[in-house]
Amino acid sequence: MQAAPVHPLPAVSRGPAPDLAPAACRDQLGRPLKDLRLSVIDRCNFRCTYCMPRERFGRDYPFLTPAQRLSDQELLEIARGFVSLGVEKVRLTGGEPLLRKGIESLVEGIASLRTPQGRQVEVAMTTNGSLLARKARSLRDAGLGRVTVSLDSLDDRTFRAMNDVDFPVGRVLEGIEAARAAGLAPVKVNCVVERGTNDAQVLPLIEHFRGSGVTLRFIEYMDVEGPSAWSQSRVVPSGEIRAMVERAHALVPVVRRASETSSNYLIADGSLRLGFISSVSHPFCGDCTRARVSVDGRLFLCLFATDSVDLRAHLATNHPADAVADVVREAWQARGDRYSELREELREDRRASGKRQYPTVRMSLVGG
Repeated sequence: MQAAPVHPLPAVSRGPAPDLAPAACRDQLGRPLKDLRLSVIDRCNFRCTYCMPRERFGRDYPFLTPAQRLSDQELLEIARGFVSLGVEKVRLTGGEPLLRKGIESLVEGIASLRTPQGRQVEVAMTTNGSLLARKARSLRDAGLGRVTVSLDSLDDRTFRAMNDVDFPVGRVLEGIEAARAAGLAPVKVNCVVERGTNDAQVLPLIEHFRGSGVTLRFIEYMDVEGPSAWSQSRVVPSGEIRAMVERAHALVPVVRRASETSSNYLIADGSLRLGFISSVSHPFCGDCTRARVSVDGRLFLCLFATDSVDLRAHLATNHPADAVADVVREAWQARGDRYSELREELREDRRASGKRQYPTVRMSLVGG
């Protein structure tokens, strides 16, 4: 157990970042388009029970074929179109993005893009960490700036049960260490907390990462894709998680930046930065600046969206990035999505109509 920082913590924001988005890239609620989450593959080598449960994503599940996925050049043109609209951050997601062959080339291409103001695009990635130990250095060399790793337990038995492929937690921890050594800073670690499954892992995770320079975030168990197994009773609200932490450690709040998904704190001795993502108990749609594009080229304006806009059809023009930008601008200007804030109302509507679930796009297609 470490009680003092060994590595410098990331800078703490004390106020909202300046909003430089052009007025043309604001939606119906005045939210600017700033972030692109670009899915590079819809497959994953885990079968996490809250995301891609085995009973639904079995051996015969119709994942996209290579021909159905966008090529690296097509993904790059889409990114270029978004960047021309003022997007400064592109996060590569999946599925598991490190399953995509030659991912470093795509990273390098996106990292070479510049915003209209001349700023370099920040490239980040969310991964389950299973392949990160051998990929971290080459990804950093290609231009990846930051990485977020999913880690739901330090207890190996619990971790293997949650990923449902018997994958050992030690190899993910090796990946996190490799990312730190490669300079992918700050490394963020995300833990989805599910009552009765891994809620006892909150404090062990904190003790493990104190002094490491890693940012640790706890995420409420969400009803992504409307799974029949989801239940409100399995959600551990962020307030309850934070109270659990505060019984062991004094916390100092950090001012939340505009459009940031987490409420952030420092352990008082400076040994760890924590985030709490309250997507169920305290939805944050009001300042969402993120758009999502699936690996088959569909634009989704919300994680819980059912409708999409086909961008692939516009990639065959002489100026594909410009064509994509025009379509995205029009879609964003018409955007009014705030699903999480309306979740209970939508659930009641579904129940009243006799339907057990509500339809949403699968998270493994568009990333989290």
